Amino acid sequence: MTRIHPTAIIEDNVTLGEGTSVWDNVHIRHGATLGEECIVGEKTYIAYDVKIGSRVKINAMVYICAAVTIEDGVMISASTTFTNDRFPRATMPDLKTLRGSEPDEHTLPTHVREGATIGAGCVIGNDLEIGRWAMIGMGSVVTRSIPDFHLALGSPARSIGVVCKCGNLVHKFADGDTANIACECGLRYEVVDRVVTEADAAAAAF
Repeated sequence: MTRIHPTAIIEDNVTLGEGTSVWDNVHIRHGATLGEECIVGEKTYIAYDVKIGSRVKINAMVYICAAVTIEDGVMISASTTFTNDRFPRATMPDLKTLRGSEPDEHTLPTHVREGATIGAGCVIGNDLEIGRWAMIGMGSVVTRSIPDFHLALGSPARSIGVVCKCGNLVHKFADGDTANIACECGLRYEVVDRVVTEADAAAAAF
């Protein structure tokens, strides 16, 4: 059963999957799609035509603009802001014509892959990808793509290590890194020049 708080604004042509909960003062624009069992925290804004997978947790006061795609199992913590224009202006050069808000050739996409976590208070740039099961530390500013399983911190965000699917930091990067890693949860990873793969997946490829 889908639950929608009476103060939420859900525009036409919005799709909400079974078991999704939308809390108070959320605004979801037309054409947005959310999968099953998502949670959308209070005062969050989701722009038109945004695509969100299943079992995604979006905390309070998150801003998700147009051209953002979020895959299954992603965590977006409170007060995260997505962006989609690198050179935004309010008006045309004459200062007399207000620019429209609809997507145009300057609207650039952001893609958050399955299982990723974005910490509280992050700012996410555009024309980039946050990889599978990556983790972005709180307060970070992401200006370029973050690979799978990387932990990235800072402003601008930089990769410092490897995170397991369970969330544990299992390895800190060094120059020319090559490593075989076992997490306490039992999952294993291989690192070659900072490219991280699941050990079982790597073995299956041969």
